[in-house]
Amino acid sequence: MITLVTTLLDPDRYPKSELANLYLSRWQIETNLRHLKTTMGLEVLHCKTVEGVLKELYMFAVAYNLVRLVMLEASRRQKVPLERVSFVDALRWLRDADSTTKLTPLVVNPARLNRLEPRVKKRRPKEYDLMNKPRNILRKALPRKKDKA
Repeated sequence: MITLVTTLLDPDRYPKSELANLYLSRWQIETNLRHLKTTMGLEVLHCKTVEGVLKELYMFAVAYNLVRLVMLEASRRQKVPLERVSFVDALRWLRDADSTTKLTPLVVNPARLNRLEPRVKKRRPKEYDLMNKPRNILRKALPRKKDKA
């Protein structure tokens, strides 16, 4: 049983069943964000300028939408719902494809109706300390090569 708390109090405009379905559909949003961040490597941006970061984000958006387009075509050809087509398999196909490559059937994930998962951290924290001093001060504290000899 799920307890859903909301400020949408009008039961005629916002029936319980519709709110429950909306809540359960959030799983797709979290899955898609995970694909962007983890599967495609968007957890850390590498550019140092605003322009560079924007370019990096645009390229991730283009690549993500290309993968979703491949998934859409695969779902149409394989006659399965789009959300069941494997994102990772579509990404791999796109990575290895050239202009003459025919779209092969992609992996279809099992249906997971009413899937509920615990909200927990999956990864261990990094073994390094947090950066709590300015970088120039931390650099000065690093051992120098001549100090090691």
